[in-house]
Amino acid sequence: MRLRRQVCTVVFVLCLAVAAQADDGSIIITIKDGRFAPSEVSVPANTRLKLIVRNQDSSMSEFESVELHREKTVTPGHEISVFVGPLAAGSYEFFDDFHPQNRGHLVAK
Repeated sequence: MRLRRQVCTVVFVLCLAVAAQADDGSIIITIKDGRFAPSEVSVPANTRLKLIVRNQDSSMSEFESVELHREKTVTPGHEISVFVGPLAAGSYEFFDDFHPQNRGHLVAK
């Protein structure tokens, strides 16, 4: 009985470790048809975040935010990682400097 309990505990801990690796907390933002999708992203306040920005368009794009102090180009068919935060509660605008009408917001709650 004791051995069975120990085996169950080990299996449970291993399952938790696998789940933590699979869900790394990254937020994916896609650029498609000249727009960010999603264009408004809710994120937890006071947490460091990894944004993955994927460019599915055929032209060069850029993830830029004056408020977040970030600016990175994204070549067609590729993705970039952008680390931000921890962010105080509020709304933070981002945009594509090559296509200024393409805008979005991170909303930290």
